[in-house]
Amino acid sequence: MTGVSRLVGGLTARALSEHDDVDRVIGVDSVPPPHSIGSARFVRADIRNPIIGKVIRQEQVDTVVHLGVITTPRQAGGRTAQKEINVIGTMQLLAACQKAESLNRLVVKSTGAVYGASPRDPAMFTEDMTPRRAPTAGFPRDSVEVENYVRGFARRRPDVDITLLRMANIAGPGMRTPLSDYFRMRAMPVPMGYDGRIQVLHLDDAVRSLVTSATSEATGIINIAGDGIVTVRQAARLAGRPTVPFVPVLAGAVTSGARAARLGAFDSSQWQWLCYGRALDTTRMRELLGFTPDHTTRDTIREVFGADPVWPPSPGVAISSLIGDRS
Repeated sequence: MTGVSRLVGGLTARALSEHDDVDRVIGVDSVPPPHSIGSARFVRADIRNPIIGKVIRQEQVDTVVHLGVITTPRQAGGRTAQKEINVIGTMQLLAACQKAESLNRLVVKSTGAVYGASPRDPAMFTEDMTPRRAPTAGFPRDSVEVENYVRGFARRRPDVDITLLRMANIAGPGMRTPLSDYFRMRAMPVPMGYDGRIQVLHLDDAVRSLVTSATSEATGIINIAGDGIVTVRQAARLAGRPTVPFVPVLAGAVTSGARAARLGAFDSSQWQWLCYGRALDTTRMRELLGFTPDHTTRDTIREVFGADPVWPPSPGVAISSLIGDRS
């Protein structure tokens, strides 16, 4: 398993190491995990280095779970490093997997962001649909390239069962993602005239779905998301956060202004998602993978973001309470 030094990877490694159907788990990452990974054995290795191939061959690995795709440049130390780890790292890992005769199963964590976000999107994206407007930058673009490499691997190794999980935004205690940064702003910027639809996946459900995928025989692309859809404004009310309307074309200025007013961090590249949102059809998750989340989108937002009020309110909150729409 790759990416065990991050929270999702570490929790998944621990859960798999305690699973009755799993003999042993080897966790791989370039830095030691700061948390417990249970009885899983940690091997310090960079997936961009050929040593990952030696680990797979020497340990006679039969299942690879790839969670080593990094969500934000902050985690990698910059956008260049992020892209190198995500894309080049995946390419090197799959090259090592291709030579491993013992390998019979590959699970890759991807994201629903590969569907993009545009005004022409369908109500729900099924796994067979293609984006109306493909992502052009950042983590979503990296994930598109990762999926392309996985398809190439599938053609070269048809004997390996492959599961690709396109997950909704994950939220959980202790997680820091672009979504959590947005929800923890003292006032959430919302595009004027828009109210995008969002789905959220609870951290516990994300880990359970990865464990289920690693131990089941389901193959193919599978959307993973919590039940229910809310709009951005509904989500803000569930989290108890004020909102501030902004003109979408001024997203860059809003980013700078929010930081200057100490409202919090806002990634301007997320504005299309805030405008149009995205929803995933999860029929295949239930019928093919046999997985049902324990937490709905509403419950997750309320539990993860609603219990973290910012008090006393900042000057930005006072301003947003005058011009925002908390109703």
